[in-house]
Order: sequence, then C-alpha cells, then structure tokens
Amino acid sequence: MTTTERPILNIDSKLLTHWNKTLATLTPQEILQWAVLTFPGLFQTTAFGLTGLCTIDMLSKLESTSKQDAASAVELVFVDTLYHFPQTLQLVADVKKKYPNFKLHMYKPEGCATDADFAAKYGDELWSTDELKYDYLVKVEPLKRAYEELGIMVVFTGRRRSQGSARAELPIVEVDETLQVVKINPMASWSFADVKKYIDENGVPYNELLDLGYKSVGDWHSTEPVAEGEDERSGRWKGKAKTECGIHVTSNYSQFINNEQK
Repeated sequence: MTTTERPILNIDSKLLTHWNKTLATLTPQEILQWAVLTFPGLFQTTAFGLTGLCTIDMLSKLESTSKQDAASAVELVFVDTLYHFPQTLQLVADVKKKYPNFKLHMYKPEGCATDADFAAKYGDELWSTDELKYDYLVKVEPLKRAYEELGIMVVFTGRRRSQGSARAELPIVEVDETLQVVKINPMASWSFADVKKYIDENGVPYNELLDLGYKSVGDWHSTEPVAEGEDERSGRWKGKAKTECGIHVTSNYSQFINNEQK
C-alpha cells in the first residue's frame, strides 16, 4: 500500500491546554462534533470495546457537516492481532452491517495472515517468552503502519479515566509524541455504567463476552472475566502489573521503532 506523506505535527502546549479546558464542560457528542468540524481526515482507532462502540453510534447520529455526514468524515482502524476471541471478530462483522457508512481499515502483524503464520515466524506463545516484542509486533507496529499508510494525524480513542491505572488522569486531547498523532478521548469522563447505559438505550451491538463477565476484551490468552468489585480492566493481564497493551504507551517500544528506522 502506498504511504501517504504526513506533515510534521506541531501542537502548541498553550493551545492543547485551552482545548482541554474548553472541552471539559462539553458532552461526548459535543466533543465529537467539535472534532469533526475542527480536523479534516479524522480516524477512530478501535478494538470495538464498549466506549469505541458508543463513539461509532454517536458519530452516526451527528448532524451533517458540510458535504458529508460525520460517519463518512471518520474512518475506522482495527488492529487484528490474530489472537482475538471469535466473538470479537463476529462483533466486527455486526458493526460493519449496522454502520455501513464507516470505512473500516483492518491491519494485521506484518507478513502474517493467521496465528499459525505468526507462530511459525516468531515461535509459539511469544506473549509469554517476550511480552514487549509481542505487543510491538501485533499492536504497535500494525498501528504505526496504519498511521503512515493512511496519513493519520488525528484519532479518536475509547479510553476513559474510570478505567483506572495510567488512564486515571486522561485528558480529552493529547499528543502521542512517538507516533506524532493527536488523540482525542471524547468519553474520558464517562463511567462504565454511563457507557453501558448508552449501549442499552441505543441498541448498539456489543461483544457477547460482556454478558459472561468480561468488561474489557483483548487477546484470548490475556483476558479473563472480571469479578464483582474489581476494576473493569483487571481481567486484562491478570496477576501482572501491566495495564496497557502498548498502543497507548508507544514510548516503551522506542527500541523497536528506532531499529526499524535504521
């Protein structure tokens, strides 16, 4: 695929502070409307978690902007790690059917079409033998490739402060200096209950694993149901200090990124 040249990102810190102060008083729908009117060529990176699904539904209902509706103005990027639950892949199909106006880009680990391809190339259970390398290969590198090939400069994410850990102080707008991308978190202030209420009231399709106790769904080998009273992301990497897969802490993977550029 041809790579689209991206301009150098230059967001003044004062402007970033102003955006966050102003957007803090707005609803998620108003934040989405602001973003669609402010930035051309918007994308949403999504693993089709509940918050990302809310974003998709809200965008589909925004008032038309200029010559196109909000759904047409925002394209989706999904990273298929090759280790998703079957229920997650079924949800992708369900979302495509319900929201046909969204263009969906799917990215997989470089040179791999299946989990068997990945294992043949990197060995069995790389997530156990070299977790950092695994996360880079199946998540960070495909997303980095998507940013470069699609010329992505601004993305919506589905992160929320209520998810805890590194997300507790999440701003609405931030800059990923490693990947040179502006990230907008329209539902940063929402709770899990807020998100689930919206899903139920608007008939938004969601991962059926949610009804089995999974509140945050990632790869099948590192995701478990959440017990009553536990943090909603406690089922991810159970028993480890780890709280993020790498997509949102790309500075941890600078060694791999630097090697690519040599």
